[in-house]
Parts: sequence; C-alpha cells; structure tokens
Amino acid sequence: MTEQPAPITHASTTHVPTTPPERRGFFAGVVAIVAGTIITLTPLGLGGMFSLDPIRRKRSKFLGADPMGYFAVTKLSELPADGTPVRFTIRADLVDAWNLFKDRTIGSVYLRQIVGAANPVIAFTDVCPHLGCKVNYQTSSKTFYCPCHASSFDLEGDKLNKIPPRGMDGLDAKVDAEGRVWVKYLDFRGAIAEKILS
Repeated sequence: MTEQPAPITHASTTHVPTTPPERRGFFAGVVAIVAGTIITLTPLGLGGMFSLDPIRRKRSKFLGADPMGYFAVTKLSELPADGTPVRFTIRADLVDAWNLFKDRTIGSVYLRQIVGAANPVIAFTDVCPHLGCKVNYQTSSKTFYCPCHASSFDLEGDKLNKIPPRGMDGLDAKVDAEGRVWVKYLDFRGAIAEKILS
C-alpha cells in the first residue's frame, strides 16, 4: 500500500506590526512641505508686488529731464536780445503706472534773455498766482496781464496791483555749452502769498 502524501497546508500569515517611520523620513517630509510652500508663495508674492506697483508709485513721471529735473525748452538764439519775453510750451512723454503717454504738455513758461547777466535767462511760469489763469504778455505796455481778474506784473515778474497775492512764480533756468535753455518746471499753489509747491 502506497502512502498518500500529506495534504499541503498553508501557513497562516500573521500580521507583523509596522514600525514607526524613521526619523529621517519625518525630516524629509518637513523639508518637502517647506520647499513646496516657498515654491507656491514666491510667484504669488511677485505677482502681488507687480499688481500693486501703480499704488506704490507716488506720482506720474515725465521723461526727458536731466538728472536735476530740468527740461530742454529752446535755444538761447531764439530769445530776443532786448529782453522781450517769449512763451514756450514744455512737452515730454508721461509715464503713469504702466502707461506711456507720448508728447504731453508739462506747462508753459515765459523766457527772457538778459544779455551780460551771470544767468542770461529769466524764466517764469505763465500761471497766474491769483487763481491759476494763464498770464499774457502785452507788448504795448511791456507788462504781463491776467485776463481773468486783471492781475498785472512787470517784466521782472513783480506784481503791479493788489489783486495777485504775490509776483509771478520764477523758475530755475540754465544755458548749456551748446546754447540750449533748460528750465526746471514746477507747479505752485495759487491764492496765497507764499510760494509753495502744489
């Protein structure tokens, strides 16, 4: 009689309790979380700075001025040697936030050539210091006159009547080696006796 093989029995599998993760794995997880946070927040932060850039800028800026803020207006040869005032409009490109506006008016000035003076050019803004109207030059009387409220000024910009609170607002001007006249254009508050930037 032949022996029958013993039936195959499967060994029962027992659950071996898992060991807690190694300390090295924990630190790797922390490093991955920190790196992921940095990678996520960096573009968001840069995007936020870019979108808030116009708010952070204090004011619009005109291009074309020299480092001291002077704009080239004309040539000294364009001014009459007898000191007659000539009005010029200062124009430049304006940068406002992300926008560029070409050839915008900054303001208008009167220029006078004073032959033989240390500074050969006198500059005034053409804005009346009374209420901000434009001042005209009258060749017949050789005076500046505001048509709005009859303010009147002499060739030096000094007031000739009691209507304006102060004389015309003078501006810094210079002439470079090539004979170009440069003016530092500024806006001043009206209706007050002091010359204060607006």
